[in-house]
Amino acid sequence: MATPLETWVEEAARLTKPDRIVYCDGSEDENQRVLLEMLHQNDSQTLNEKTFPNCYLHRSSPNDVARTEHLTFICSNEKVNAGPTNNWMDPSAAKYKVGALFEGAMRGRTMYVVPYIMGPVDSPISKAGVEATDSPYVVANMRVMSRMGKVALDRIGASGDFVPGLHSIGDLDPMRRYIVHFPEEKLIWSVGSGYGGNALLGKKCFALRIASVMAREQGWMAEHMLVLGLESPNGKVTYMGAAFPSACGKTNLAMMVSALQDQGYRVWTVGDDIAWMKIAEDGYLHAINPEAGFFGVAPGTGMTTNPNVMAALHTNTIFTNTAMTAEREPWWEGIGTPPPSALINWKGERWDASKGPAAHPNARYTVPARQSPSISPQWEAPQGVPISAFIFGGRRARVAPLVYESFDWQHGVFVGATMASETTAAATGNTGIVRRDPMAMLPFCGYNMADYFQHWLEMGERIPHPPKIFHVNWFRRGADGKFLWPGFGENVRVLKWILERVEGRGAAQETPVGYVPTRNGLTLDGLNISADAVEQLLRVNPEDWEDDLGDSKEFFQKFGDRLPRELREEHEKLSRRLDRVAGAGAGIAR
Repeated sequence: MATPLETWVEEAARLTKPDRIVYCDGSEDENQRVLLEMLHQNDSQTLNEKTFPNCYLHRSSPNDVARTEHLTFICSNEKVNAGPTNNWMDPSAAKYKVGALFEGAMRGRTMYVVPYIMGPVDSPISKAGVEATDSPYVVANMRVMSRMGKVALDRIGASGDFVPGLHSIGDLDPMRRYIVHFPEEKLIWSVGSGYGGNALLGKKCFALRIASVMAREQGWMAEHMLVLGLESPNGKVTYMGAAFPSACGKTNLAMMVSALQDQGYRVWTVGDDIAWMKIAEDGYLHAINPEAGFFGVAPGTGMTTNPNVMAALHTNTIFTNTAMTAEREPWWEGIGTPPPSALINWKGERWDASKGPAAHPNARYTVPARQSPSISPQWEAPQGVPISAFIFGGRRARVAPLVYESFDWQHGVFVGATMASETTAAATGNTGIVRRDPMAMLPFCGYNMADYFQHWLEMGERIPHPPKIFHVNWFRRGADGKFLWPGFGENVRVLKWILERVEGRGAAQETPVGYVPTRNGLTLDGLNISADAVEQLLRVNPEDWEDDLGDSKEFFQKFGDRLPRELREEHEKLSRRLDRVAGAGAGIAR
């Protein structure tokens, strides 16, 4: 009798009509065959075997270089369950419309059946998925990003306990491209794209959109968060989860080389992108990194910004849409060296400055997490690591201080729900436009975000020892438009204050928005920063916050009566606190 997995694969094959079906075992022999198939398709090539052994460069179609949020749908039975921040499609309509694109899509191709585990193999928090795909590039990447093959097949066995995902690159026509999620069925369909987040279905599709639904149903949390451990001089490691929108330094923070390492403060990487968290017997929220690799943005990554990942990238890495030097080495803007002569750009053309960036701005690397020098000894601990602090952060030129602590869990949920970033010119051509991105989950929440806020509020009541909640802003600017804070490895000074607050220490002053470090609360020795810059970094200006309150209120109105009353109450409380300070006739400065 066929297992649920075999039955699903047979149904997928009847629809897509591949020439053959291969069940992936995850072995090195199989991996080499898959990589060879990538090379045969003429969109990939080997890199310099001496300096980048077992590394490959893949070039995707110029129309297929990023996640496509406008083509990403939540197909819940009721539209209201998808909520106002998601695109919705009726499940039956999606099956009909997208099913037509899958019809015969794999003719002449191999269907690779990729069983995989998200999370450490033996972790009770981990979950299994299966992706059927016609892309060898996807297979090679899934081998890096998950625990793939026989180990997952053995876990699934004869059970139906897995999330199925059907993927075909189709004809790469953007008009025939869809990424659809069926939360009630825990099913993913993706057609028309070979790019990362659209095609590696274990990542954003499963680990966030589908997992967020599972987490709400089952009483745990699936979050778009890095997880790091901050080791203090006594050897104790305190673990923190942090959520940032794109272009806010998330990966760099996760793998930071600490500026205070000589004082005994070292940062350990557990994960750089996603955290799955369950309440453990000790009363703490324990987190695993469901991924086995890093799928990071290459441009802007260099020895100054992220030396740990740079050290990891020289072996067993797949580069996507970077440039390539005459020595067959990857190159991108921000790598730290000037563009060499005879550079080939991401489209495979001889590059010169008139052609724009040599590497695509969203060029990527896929690298095993174990290769990072900063990887935590606990990164695959089956029970996960206990989270003592949550950190939210955005890119704000004026409003938010460098760091502040919420008054309590409910206020912290409000802080996360109203977090925002200001756009940069590179992203949109417009600067300073405020974009709300609650908990950095706006593109990744698989259900109504108002219900997601409610889940956060309820989790806080259920966790005996809930993490303290903080907000950081590395991007505050002075009157001259320059950043006030140096960032990168110096951010450990802020993490140190957070650690001290977790431990009941750390000098702080109450402001309307939360607890902010006092002037001497941050460890600033050895840092070339003026007293005036520190004052500006920690200042809470009621006028700026009043403007921001208006914007966040407008955002909340999208959710109507579904928005939890607690968040409306927190909004009103903040407004009253700001009014009191403004009425006293003085801004708050330390």
